[in-house]
Amino acid sequence: MASFNKVILAGNLTRDPELRYTPKGTAIARLGIACNRKWKSETGEMKEEVTFVDVDAFGKQAETIGQYLKKGRPILIEGRLRYDTWEDKQSGQKKSKLGVVLETFQFLDSGGNRGEGDAPRTRTPSSPPPPTEPGAGDVPPESDDVPF
Repeated sequence: MASFNKVILAGNLTRDPELRYTPKGTAIARLGIACNRKWKSETGEMKEEVTFVDVDAFGKQAETIGQYLKKGRPILIEGRLRYDTWEDKQSGQKKSKLGVVLETFQFLDSGGNRGEGDAPRTRTPSSPPPPTEPGAGDVPPESDDVPF
């Protein structure tokens, strides 16, 4: 049977990313994001629900996140769900957690509140180039003499 595991989330960082390195030098960034959902109830009352998600990023993306993102900054992530289980060292109980492994991400703001060392106003390597408006040089030739 085929399976599909894809997650797309947009939210704000709940804490500064924790950047660490494995003994072999691979960067790992752990971050938390909060995804808010707002709706109006049947009685007309505004309701809000917040979902907190733990995300792990690896490699160059982890280093970029660790360097440029801080608590409160918005981010869009794409990744996959991962179910982790472990035994608590103090109580000996089995614990589990559902988290996300980041595959790609995009900055969702321009970094207007940047301080020293925060993100420049450029697109991430994982984001597509911005659409361009057709200019005077983009007009196709008048003839039908197209070489293909």
